[in-house]
Amino acid sequence: MTDSVQTQTVDDDDKITPEILKIAGVVVLGAIMSILDITVVNVALPTFQQAFDVSELSTVAWSVTGYTLALAAVIPLTGWAADRFGTKRLYMTAIALFTIGSVLCATAWSIESLVAFRVLQGLGGGMLMPLGMTIMTKAAGPQRMGRLMAILGVPMLLGPIMGPILGGWLIEVASWHWIFLINLPLGLAALVYAQVILPKDSAQPSESFDFVGMLLMSPGLALFLFGVSSIPETGTLESTRVLVPAIIGAALIVGFVFWAFRPKHPLLDLRLFRDRNLAVATITMFLFVGAFFGALLLVPTYFQQVRGESVLKAGLLVAPQGIGAMLTMPIAGSLVDKMPVGRIVPFGFVGIIAGVTGLAFTTDPSTPYWQIIVWLFIMGLGMGGTMMPIFTSALKTLKAHDVARGSTLINVVQQVASSIGVALMTVLLTNGFKDSAAVSAGQAIAKAKEAGTNPPSEALATVQRLGQDFQSTVLQDMADAFHHTYLVALALIVVALIPVAFLPRKQEASHLLDDEGKPPVIVH
Repeated sequence: MTDSVQTQTVDDDDKITPEILKIAGVVVLGAIMSILDITVVNVALPTFQQAFDVSELSTVAWSVTGYTLALAAVIPLTGWAADRFGTKRLYMTAIALFTIGSVLCATAWSIESLVAFRVLQGLGGGMLMPLGMTIMTKAAGPQRMGRLMAILGVPMLLGPIMGPILGGWLIEVASWHWIFLINLPLGLAALVYAQVILPKDSAQPSESFDFVGMLLMSPGLALFLFGVSSIPETGTLESTRVLVPAIIGAALIVGFVFWAFRPKHPLLDLRLFRDRNLAVATITMFLFVGAFFGALLLVPTYFQQVRGESVLKAGLLVAPQGIGAMLTMPIAGSLVDKMPVGRIVPFGFVGIIAGVTGLAFTTDPSTPYWQIIVWLFIMGLGMGGTMMPIFTSALKTLKAHDVARGSTLINVVQQVASSIGVALMTVLLTNGFKDSAAVSAGQAIAKAKEAGTNPPSEALATVQRLGQDFQSTVLQDMADAFHHTYLVALALIVVALIPVAFLPRKQEASHLLDDEGKPPVIVH
């Protein structure tokens, strides 16, 4: 790729100039829109069900699934498109697509139209993060990458926390339409901002498009994630709805892996895994993201289901995790520019392991909130020292023309890991609920009441057997299910320490400026 995005800002000085901060502002604004939108809609699903008169929540859930699948399908195209059209032009196109999709979502007249417009939104949203990482990497240069990537990490961490808070508040004070309309002023501001601030870059139109790779990877990734994301709903891996798309998707992805080494410019350049830093960082991130984000998603659910809190309050109670991350992320970003990543990330993992362990042993319904908040805060401190240093390590030793493809690879892996982790943790929690006669009885009675039918006799027998202890037994059994699910997440995070041990612990040469004829720069 011959993009010269921000090459004018890359010099021998390691200071973060006002020009670089302005570029970072463009990227962060786009990231905020994309990431917030993923979580803010989750809160509105019951509202959609009522607004569009849909009987099944699973039908409404397609407003989330459609967005995610579009996101997954378009991410692999981003590296080629950045080379072909230039990062500035493509980034502005992605923002425009996302904004137009948001406005159309607000005008939806049926659940089918909402899903269609969400797909359009996802096509734009899927490109924003990999393009943002590419732009930030080139703006930063090898000496400032850690600090700049830390800035990009803020919306990535706050999205899952602020989304439910913002969504719940907008629905409460206005209507569901505003969870989409709020993107209009943000999108217009981002477009103007990008046009003025981002320097022009040169495209490379001569590069051929990998049509075979696209036909294998994009539908393969979408089908695989659809199968995986159906696991929580079906509650089993053996469902046809899970197995058929997941197997077909996995087969297409395997086919792509064999194909990817044939063309000179594949859709996803798997040859980049020859870079040791990228390979080790990607393995670390896959294990870490799957376990951590899968577990983090359950925390608001715990506050709502076990402690009976509203969506808004549950989101506020999770906020200390984001505050902890915001405190350590700038520190970690600064340290990454001064010392090897392998000497920083292990300390972040200590905080995460301590936090998840604390959460696992504070699920009892009588646990004081301050104890849970302390563990969330500690977990956030660890997260701030982990996520973006891993991203930085993955891209730091790539050449400039490989950065767009490297960031695309990382985002594909992150999307897959997050979907698998969420599905795994949700299934474990759901099965934990099913193993409890009290919880199953409570759910059956609630479902019958909602449908206006008589509860099953087995459920009524369980209520009669437990008597006055029924409600407390339900809450305790639910708390135990959260406890066991957190322990599984903890085990996966501990496993991630294996690749963490192979992260670089010595100074290495950065090749980011090689394309400009400059000698390699020694980075930490």
